[in-house]
Amino acid sequence: MKIEHLEIDGLLVVVPTKFGDHRGFFSETFRDDFLRSQDVDQDVDLDFVQDNHVYSNGRGVLRGLHYQIPPHAQGKLVRCSRGSILDVCVDIRVGSPTFGRHVAIALSAENWKQIWVPPGFAHGYVTMEPDCEVIYKVTDYYAKDCERAIAWDDPDLDIDWQIAQSDAVLSDKDRTNPRLADIASPFRYPRNE
Repeated sequence: MKIEHLEIDGLLVVVPTKFGDHRGFFSETFRDDFLRSQDVDQDVDLDFVQDNHVYSNGRGVLRGLHYQIPPHAQGKLVRCSRGSILDVCVDIRVGSPTFGRHVAIALSAENWKQIWVPPGFAHGYVTMEPDCEVIYKVTDYYAKDCERAIAWDDPDLDIDWQIAQSDAVLSDKDRTNPRLADIASPFRYPRNE
């Protein structure tokens, strides 16, 4: 495995190694000891408690921008095991020098990249082709009362989703999310202050 640091503090790309031969391939997609040995914020709980597997049948399926608030804030290790997605993470940590900025990265079955999204980020993705599968590990259980979201099309975020707005396939819930300016983020930067 190797790690790539992104321009926003806390976000990491994890690239597992694939070992292939005439039969196919083998890959360790997660190693606890490896991830803990990297520059991951020491205040973040890296104990994963739930795996989620999502299938999207068409291009333009947009899920996000989601997060959970304490006491059930989630860190996520996200990968695309079939097809390709544009994965987006928005910094919502009050006091962060990158508050309100985002990173967008292509995750695909072909590039085999994963992204570590710590608590304090709103997260979402859009499918870039039909029949996509996304698998992600989370550090806390889903908690409906702690579930929150930000509008995917918030003009202040200026996210290029690489699809036309009219082509976005959304859940009813994701059509009515508030803008970043209208939320009270419970996340602080640095975390220990």
